[in-house]
Amino acid sequence: MLAKINDSISELSRAEQRVARWVVQHPRQASRSTLASISAACDVSEPTIIRFCRHVGSDGFRDFSMQLAEELSRPVSTAHSDVHVDDSDSEAVSKVLDASIRSLTELRSIASDIPISDAVAALKDARQIAFAGLGASGHVAADACQKFFRLGIPCCSLTNTPDLLQFASIAGPEDVLVITSHGGKWPELARAAELAVQNDATVLALTDRGSRLAEAATILFPSEVIEERSPYTPLSSRLAHLALLDALQVVLAIRMGADATARLQRSRKAISKL
Repeated sequence: MLAKINDSISELSRAEQRVARWVVQHPRQASRSTLASISAACDVSEPTIIRFCRHVGSDGFRDFSMQLAEELSRPVSTAHSDVHVDDSDSEAVSKVLDASIRSLTELRSIASDIPISDAVAALKDARQIAFAGLGASGHVAADACQKFFRLGIPCCSLTNTPDLLQFASIAGPEDVLVITSHGGKWPELARAAELAVQNDATVLALTDRGSRLAEAATILFPSEVIEERSPYTPLSSRLAHLALLDALQVVLAIRMGADATARLQRSRKAISKL
């Protein structure tokens, strides 16, 4: 949530920006404060605070306080530390590894809320699966394609806008489009999701729950990973999406039964002597 607030500051009104900056600077105090006390601390009206809460994805002030308190209760929240140019080699390595560990721990904390069963049901009967992503998410899409095709389901990866939009325009009810995007801010991704849904295809999105892409998706895997601010640190969301798609492939293989297991074994055997 704190990362989401940071990312959205430029989109807020000036009064809401004062609230955002105060919350980022005083997160624990904010999680315990009343609406009136935050209003006084930020010198803004109470309705402004409620609007701020809704802008960052909460239903209201109470929901915002609960979400913030939940985030701060996670042990990994205190480990957030960017890589700096004056870090020693070992410090830089430790911070990168800590960021990776934290991203997976945060994903694990919300695993029970992820609609895995809905996704498996759609994928199990799919005519074809297209994995899509732009930029760094394109590598996630390509990796997923390489794993899922071994189950015997036709797969492809779409890592550029023309291919993605063309696929979405001809997708049908038996097709599944899996889109990965941490922030969901690429308008092309949202447009592709909307096109595919119009054609009754299933769209599974791994993205921010408050994005246009999330709104268009049939099935949503919410992306709640806190990204590092340092330009040196790899995107943590990429690691979380890779792990989540790996887990989805395993569950799908189990649900598909003996045929899928046999295909996985044959595909592994085919390259065992290379």
